[in-house]
Amino acid sequence: MSALFKTLYAPVFFFGFIGAALFAVGGLGLSAHWALPPLLALALAVSFLSERAAPYRREWNRGDGERGRDAIHFLVNEGLNAAGLALLPLAALWRPWPALWPQSWPLALQVAAAIVIADLGLTLAHYASHRSAWLWRFHAVHHSVTRMYGFNGLMKHPLHQLIEAAAGVGPLIALGLPLDAACALAFAIAIQLQLQHSNVDMRIGPLRHVFAWAPVHRLHHLRYGRAGDVNFALFFSVWDRLLGTAARAPGYRVGSADLGIGSRPDYPQDYAGQLLEPFRTQACVASPAPPPALRAALAQD
Repeated sequence: MSALFKTLYAPVFFFGFIGAALFAVGGLGLSAHWALPPLLALALAVSFLSERAAPYRREWNRGDGERGRDAIHFLVNEGLNAAGLALLPLAALWRPWPALWPQSWPLALQVAAAIVIADLGLTLAHYASHRSAWLWRFHAVHHSVTRMYGFNGLMKHPLHQLIEAAAGVGPLIALGLPLDAACALAFAIAIQLQLQHSNVDMRIGPLRHVFAWAPVHRLHHLRYGRAGDVNFALFFSVWDRLLGTAARAPGYRVGSADLGIGSRPDYPQDYAGQLLEPFRTQACVASPAPPPALRAALAQD
């Protein structure tokens, strides 16, 4: 049963919750503003319980006082998302051209197309955030984690959240993405972020070549200098293959010692400190070298 659970967890969580959101909004005609927040809360609860039932790293279930900080990140960033969705109808009034988005398509098809387009923009913004020193200052907040679990997927500096939103969702708004599809897209992104950072010991097999779930994304959080400049995609692994940044480490189990920012072992861990850190003078040290076992695993790819 345990092996079956680990195999089915990611696809059932992904398609189950996104499918439920599409059915509630597109099938039952419920308001996205009322239907999706409880569904997101249920997804978080399922994630927490599953991490305890089948953890990738048991010690990652034990917080070191950062749950309150992560909750603030979640509330602030989801609040920004909600505010952006509330303002979406105004975008239609300001757009000087007619809507080009295929609004007559079924909601599920609209959301699928929106996910693909947004994922490309988000992936490129993420890639740029590791190449630009200015963007990295804000993105570094997300990389300061030393354990990975579903709730810290939205641990981001709010300014970087806005930058990513402009890159990923901005083009869709310009095309005239309707409100229901935009809400469902925001929900899908939240679901995917939970799966990317989940502490569930999921076994995704060949699906790693399609979806950038936790077994793929954990390598992106390596603290060994440029070793973590891999697997940038949010939803689909194909973007990393096109960028030449796809990586695997067969048989290597990422641990807390592998996570964080190697050049900034003193990175602030409180919310206020993380909010202010991008604006401060930053002193860096040399990043540690990857351990031999990790180098050997990466070399097998």
